[in-house]
Amino acid sequence: MSRSAPQIAVSLFVHLVYLTGILGSNLGVGEPKIRCKEAERQALLKIKAELNVFGQKYKILESWGKEEETRECCEWIGVRCDNKSDHVITVDLSPSTFDRNDYTPLQGNISSSFAYLQYLTYLDLSTISFFLQPIPSFIGTLTKLRYLNLSHTGMSGEIPQQLGKLSSLETLDLHHNFLETSSLKWASNLSSLQLLDLSLTTMKAADDWVHVVNNLPSLTYLKLSECDLPDIVPPFTSLVNSSKLLAVLDLSVNPTLSASIFPWLFNYNRRSLVHLDLSWCELKGSIPRSFGINMTSITHLDLSNNNLERSIPEAFGNMTSLEYLDLGHNMLEGEIPKSILKICTLRSLLARENNLAGEFPELIKSSLSKCPHFSLEYLDLSQNKIMGSLPNNFTLIPSLKELKLSSNQFSSNLSETIGQLSQLEILDLSGNSIEGVMSEAHFAKLFNLRYLDLSSNSRLVLSLRSDWVPHFQLDYIYLGSCKLGPHFPTWLQTQKNYLELNISGSEISDSAPSSFWNLPVSLRSLDLSNNEIKGTIPKNKQALDLNAQVDLSSNQLEGSVPSFLLRVTALSLFRNRFSDLNSVCQNTTNDYLIFLDVSYNQLSGELPDCWSNMSSLRILILSNNELTGKLPVSIGFLDRIQTMHFDNNNLTGELPSSLTNCKDLMVFDVGENGFTGPIPSWLGKNVTNLVILSLRSNDFYGSMPPQLCHFQDLQVLDLSSNNLSGSIPTCLGNITAMKEIGSSVSNIKHLYDFRAFPGFLILKYNDRLSVLWKGAVNELQNLGLLKNIDLSSNKLTGEIPREITKLIGLVSLNLSRNNLSGQIPGDIGHLRSLDALDLSKNQLFGQIPSSVSQMDRLSTLDLSSNNLSGKIPTGTQLQTRDAAAYAGNPELCGAPLPKKCLDEEEPTMSPPTKDGEEQEYEDNFITKGFYVSIALGFVVGFWGVGGSLIFKKSWRHAYFKLLNNAWEWAYVTSTVYKAKLLRMIKN
Repeated sequence: MSRSAPQIAVSLFVHLVYLTGILGSNLGVGEPKIRCKEAERQALLKIKAELNVFGQKYKILESWGKEEETRECCEWIGVRCDNKSDHVITVDLSPSTFDRNDYTPLQGNISSSFAYLQYLTYLDLSTISFFLQPIPSFIGTLTKLRYLNLSHTGMSGEIPQQLGKLSSLETLDLHHNFLETSSLKWASNLSSLQLLDLSLTTMKAADDWVHVVNNLPSLTYLKLSECDLPDIVPPFTSLVNSSKLLAVLDLSVNPTLSASIFPWLFNYNRRSLVHLDLSWCELKGSIPRSFGINMTSITHLDLSNNNLERSIPEAFGNMTSLEYLDLGHNMLEGEIPKSILKICTLRSLLARENNLAGEFPELIKSSLSKCPHFSLEYLDLSQNKIMGSLPNNFTLIPSLKELKLSSNQFSSNLSETIGQLSQLEILDLSGNSIEGVMSEAHFAKLFNLRYLDLSSNSRLVLSLRSDWVPHFQLDYIYLGSCKLGPHFPTWLQTQKNYLELNISGSEISDSAPSSFWNLPVSLRSLDLSNNEIKGTIPKNKQALDLNAQVDLSSNQLEGSVPSFLLRVTALSLFRNRFSDLNSVCQNTTNDYLIFLDVSYNQLSGELPDCWSNMSSLRILILSNNELTGKLPVSIGFLDRIQTMHFDNNNLTGELPSSLTNCKDLMVFDVGENGFTGPIPSWLGKNVTNLVILSLRSNDFYGSMPPQLCHFQDLQVLDLSSNNLSGSIPTCLGNITAMKEIGSSVSNIKHLYDFRAFPGFLILKYNDRLSVLWKGAVNELQNLGLLKNIDLSSNKLTGEIPREITKLIGLVSLNLSRNNLSGQIPGDIGHLRSLDALDLSKNQLFGQIPSSVSQMDRLSTLDLSSNNLSGKIPTGTQLQTRDAAAYAGNPELCGAPLPKKCLDEEEPTMSPPTKDGEEQEYEDNFITKGFYVSIALGFVVGFWGVGGSLIFKKSWRHAYFKLLNNAWEWAYVTSTVYKAKLLRMIKN
C-alpha cells in the first residue's frame, strides 16, 4: 500500500523526534534529574546559615549552596541520601569528614530545621562548638536515628527525656560536654542501644543507673567516666544483667564508687567483657580473686590510681587473654605473682608507685616455662621495693619497647644483653644502686631508643669511646649523678634533636667542645650543673627554643655570657667565672626570659643600662660579684620583677626612683654594698608587696620612714649596719605577717607557666637570702618560716616601742649596737615564737621583765653591755645560759652570774646567849611536845575502839547489827516518803 505524502512526512517527524531524544540522552544533552528533595535542601541551607567558622562563614561548607550547580544536596560534603527514596539519611559534620589540612572547627547553633530531616539515620555534629546550649528536645522527633554523636560540643543542661523516643538508636555519644541528668530512666526504652558514652556528664543524683544499664539487652559498649556516679549500695536492685553482650565498660574517675562495684561486675557474662577501666575511683581494700574466676576473657584491665592494698591475687594468671594490666599508683605489696607472667598474650604490665617487693629475675624466669615467645612490650615497675640483681639475659623479652624500673633497690651490674633489645624505645633505670661499667656493647642494637634515664646511680660508670657513634637518636637524655668524666662525653654531639639533656653531677672536669654548643633548636631543658666544665661558651650560636631552661651552675665557665643563652625562659649561671653581662644589650627584645641567676661569678664594672629589653623578667640574681657604680635607671623598667638580689657587690649611689615601677616586687636584697642616702619613702608607698627587704651593710642614713609599716606581707626587715638615726617607728607593730604565728609553707616559691605550654611546663624557684643569724652570716632557703627584724649596728635612739611586742610571729629580733634607752617592754614575753633575741650594747636600764621566762623557744639571748639591774628572773631558759649573755650590766645579779642578790645571801650567825639560857621559839604553841601529843591521841583512840571490836566478838556483832538496822530504817523511810510524794503529785 502506498502512502500519501502527508503520512510520510508525519512518520519522518516522529522518527526524528525519537532519534533526537536518544542522541540527546547519549550525548548528555538536557537537564539531569535532581535527587535531592527540595524541602530537605532548604532545611540543610537553614542549618548551614546558623553555622560559621569563627567568623568565616561557610568556608568548609562551600559545596552547600543555592546556586544551580550546587542544587544537588545529596552530593554535598557530609550529606548522604538513600539510594531508593532519595531522602537525606546522613549528616556528618565531624572532623573526619573534612580534609585535615583545611578543617577548622565550626561553631553556631543547632538549627530547628533538623526536625525536617525525618529520614535521618546518622547524625554526627561532634566538635562543633554550641556554646553551652542545651540539647534541643526536637532531636527526639528524629525517630529513625540509629547513630547520634554530639560529643565535644560544649553543650550544657539536663539531657532531654525526649531522647528516650529514639527507639532505633544504636549509638549515643554525648561525652565531653557540660551535661547532667538526674535519672537514666529516659534510656530504658533504647532497646537497640549498643554504644552509650556519657562521660563527663554529671550523674550524682542518678541512683537508677545500675538498674537501667542492667536492662539494656543490646549494650556492648558503656562509658560513664568522670560522671560522679552514685555508689552501688547493697542490696542491689538487680544483679543479673539482661545484656550478655557487654564488652567494654569504663567507669573511671568516679571517686564515689566503692568495692561494692565488684559483685555487680562479676555477674556479667565472663566471656563477653574484654575491657574494664576502674582507674581513679579511690577504691579501697584488696583486689578480689574473682577477677581470675569470673573474668577469664578480659583483655584490658585498669585498676590504677586507687587505694587498693595487700597482694595481687595469684588467680590473675587465669586471665589467659589479658593484654593490658595497669595496677599502678596503689598500695599493693608482696611479690608480683609468677602466674601473671605466664600469660603469653600480656603486652603491658604497669604497676608503678606501689610497695611491691621480690626479685626481678625470678619474674622473668617464671614466664619461660609456658611462653616460648614472650610478647611483653611495656613493663613499668617504677617506685617500688623490688631488689636484687637485674636479669642476666634480657633477650628473654625481645619484644620489649619500654622498660621502666626506676626508684627501686636494684644493686647489680647491668648485663650487656640489654643492648640486644632492638625494639626498645624507653629505658629508665634511674634511682637505683646499679654499679659497674657500661660500654658500647650495652647499646649495640638499641636502634629505636629515644628515651634514656640512668640518673641517680652514683656507682654506674659510662666508659664510651670518644669516637663512638650510637645507632640511635635520643629525645631525652638523663645521666645526672652517673660517672661520665673526667672527659666530656663527645658522643653527645652525635645526638642532634634531643629535647632534654641532664648530665649534672657526673664528675666532668674538662672543656666542652665548641661544636657541643650548637645545641638543638628544639631543646627545652639543658642541665650541666655541678661539674667542673671549663672554658668559654662561643658566641653567635643559633637561638634556642624560647621556652628552654638552661642550668650551667657550679662549673668553671668563664668569659662573657653569650647572648643566645639569654634568649631562653630560665638561665642559671650560679657559681661560675663569667666576667660580664653586656650581652643583655645585644637582645633588642626578650619577652621570654623569666629567670636569670649570675650570682657568685666574677662580674665586674657597671651594669649595662638596657634592662628594658627584659620585659618578662621575674627573678634577677646578681649577688656576690664585683659590680660597681650605680644601679642603672632601666632596672626600674622590669615592671614584672618579683625578686631582685644585688647583695655583696660594690654598688654605690642612691636607689633609683625608677624602681617605683616594680609594683610586684616581693624580695629586694641590696645588702653589703655601698648604697647611700635616706631610705626612700616609695618603699611601702609605691612598692607595697615586699615579703623580704634587706638593706644591711650599706651607708643609708636618716630616720626609718613610717612607710615601712605599710608592708603587710613583710616577713624579713633587715636594715642592720647602716647609719640610721632617730627612733624606731611604733607602727612596726602593725605589720600583719609578723603578727601571725608560723607559715603554711616553708619556702617563698615562684611558679610560672611557660608561654608556649601554659599549664604544662612550670618554672619553680625557691628564694634564698643571706642573713646575720646567731652571730654568723648564713644563706637560708626556708624563708617562709623566717620572720625577722634586724636593726642592729645603727645609731637609733629612744625606747623600744611596746607595740613591737604585738609581732608574736617574730622568730628573730636584733636591736643590738644602737643607742636605745629606757626599759625593756614588760610584755616582751608575748614574743613566744622568738628563737633569737639580741638587745646588747645599748643603754637599756631597769629590771629584766619576768615575762622573758615565758619565751620557751629562745635558743639565743644577749642582753649584755647595758645598764640593767636587779635580779635575773627565774626560769630554765634564763638560768641555764652562759653568763656572757648578761655581762656588762654591773647592777644585774642572780644565776647564772656569779654575783648574788641580797635575798640570796647566806644568813649571819646570831650572837651567843648567856650561859644556861635556851633560845625560845618564836611560836610558843607549836612545839615538839605538840606533835608527840597528836601521835599518842591517835594511837589510843584507834586501838580503844578498833581493838575492842577485833577482840570482843559480841561487841563486834552488836556494832554491825546496829549499822544494818540503821540502813534498813533509812531505806524504808525514804521509800515511804517517796510514795507519798508521788501520790500528792498525781492528785
